[in-house]
This record gives sequence, C-alpha cells and structure tokens, in this order.
Amino acid sequence: MSLVSIIVAAGKNLEIGKDNDLMWSLPRDMRFFKETTSGHPVIMGRKNWDSIPDRWRPLPNRRNIILSRSPSTLEDGVYVTNDLNVALELAWEEEDEEIFVIGGGQVYNLALETKVVNRMYITHIEAEFPGAHAFFPKWNEAEWKKTLLFSNDIDEKHKFSFDVYQYDRIT
Repeated sequence: MSLVSIIVAAGKNLEIGKDNDLMWSLPRDMRFFKETTSGHPVIMGRKNWDSIPDRWRPLPNRRNIILSRSPSTLEDGVYVTNDLNVALELAWEEEDEEIFVIGGGQVYNLALETKVVNRMYITHIEAEFPGAHAFFPKWNEAEWKKTLLFSNDIDEKHKFSFDVYQYDRIT
C-alpha cells in the first residue's frame, strides 16, 4: 500500500481558509505543494475542488479524487465519491508510492480520525488570520516525528514567514 500524506498550510490558530479561499499568498509554499504532489493522486473535498481556479482544474499531472456528500459527474479524469475508503482505493489503483489528502478541513479531520495518514507536510505560517472559516484539526504531536524541511522569511514575495515540517507517524 501507498503512503497516505496530508499537505496543508495553516496559520498560528490552524486557520486554513476563509470564504472557500486561502488567506495568504506564499509563492514558495505553492511551489512546494506543486512539486510535492505532482505525479501523485490527490484527494480533496468538494469545496476545495470548487476553490481551485478553472484554469488549474483538474490539478495537472495528478489523479484528482473528490469527496462529496452528493457525488455527481465532473470533468473527465476526475473521480467523485462520498467514501474515504473508496477514494483511497481509487488512488491506490495508480500504484503510486504516495497519496495526498489536500483539504479542506473536514477531509483532513476525516483522514486523521480514521488513522489512514502516515505522513503530514505542514506549512506553519507565523501569523494569525481572524475571520477564518476553515481550520486544520488539532492532532497529538507526540504521535509524530517532526523534521524541518525549510523556512522562509518575510520578503518582497512573502508577507508572512513560515516553516515547512514533515511529520511521520511514530505510533
């Protein structure tokens, strides 16, 4: 079976979005997301799918699998189901070494609750974002080995500093 990973960027209070959109622009983090998930299946919720600009849907070079309470037909090459286990089976058909859960909050919560996640890539943004509507769930950090991948300071392209960590399940 493949490694099941979460990839997410979150503010200090685990904020991940407002009004079905990101609350920041971090080009280096977006490049990390693209490079890390490219070539691998991605599982996301319907609201997350809807938040992706049309020109990027489906996410290129990835099998796009959408979890939705009311599955419907989408574009060719996009899979829709209302069951996380079915979504994982669709992803495993790719015989890929890593599958990514890419959001939103409810899908992250479901993946963590069912303990299917082996790894997390979390971008910790050094800022608070009042008014957020979507949050990453709290998790027990003691169950994970934490490794810093890289840091990014505030600069002309990044209004916020951030650190990207890889967490590997140890229990």
